[in-house]
Amino acid sequence: MNAGLANMPPVYVHDLDARALRALQAEAALGCNVAVFFHDAMKSGGTGPELAVIPPGVFEMGASDETRRFGDLPARNMHVDKPFAIGRHTVTTEAFGRFEAATGYLWQNHLVRGEEHQPAINIDLAGFGAYLAWLSEETGQRYRLPTEAEWEYAARAGSRTAYCFGEHLTCSEANVGSFAPPRQAVSGWRRFLPFCVPFNRAVEVGSYPANLWGLFEVHGNVWEFTSDRWLGPIDAMSRKPAQGDWRVTKGGSWFEGALDARSAARKPRLHNELDINLGLRVVREL
Repeated sequence: MNAGLANMPPVYVHDLDARALRALQAEAALGCNVAVFFHDAMKSGGTGPELAVIPPGVFEMGASDETRRFGDLPARNMHVDKPFAIGRHTVTTEAFGRFEAATGYLWQNHLVRGEEHQPAINIDLAGFGAYLAWLSEETGQRYRLPTEAEWEYAARAGSRTAYCFGEHLTCSEANVGSFAPPRQAVSGWRRFLPFCVPFNRAVEVGSYPANLWGLFEVHGNVWEFTSDRWLGPIDAMSRKPAQGDWRVTKGGSWFEGALDARSAARKPRLHNELDINLGLRVVREL
């Protein structure tokens, strides 16, 4: 990163229109001597995950008092002081399989795996940590988990709405378990019909439109680990703080409804949890 970019004061991204937000991203990429979207070469051949440059900025994180649900953080301004790169999609089965073949990592055979271009699932945080360490060694760059703030900032891509696409989510925008009808009351027998037919599984990455900064499936498909620890109760019925190593996950999944896929939504997951709706999106430092 050049000194000029490092000395620039962060911009309040919600004041920018789409064209200015893309220009901010392009400026950050230029300052870091990389393309807006890029791959790192790997020592063993091939390339790492496709990455998108995320510019520094100030954004409103969390949910307003009127829209907060269990676990949501209250709305407040957060500073992202440095640019970083983040995976354009979650780590795929194919990408994790390369790590497995190269290192002898044991991906338990009795667990469900996704197809090669679907998210890597049924992997705990230790497994993903080993993958990130291998990727860092292979590329000579530092790969790690995103913080919750980095994840939400990148997912919002300048938006202040419930979703990066607006206040409502449609079947053409995300893979979630159910959708609420926007601004519309439904009565009679129609209330028993689904508004979209759910897939009931994760789909291939890149199946849905990208957000303004080029990230796919930031809403739905699979929950995504962050490095932040979950503080406080793990569900609405409990008053006791979480016991053990619980992590904040973001993005929602194919299993939950659209409300759980909001940019502000978050869910506690154990560090050693294995699930078919839980994955990871990498961060690469610039």
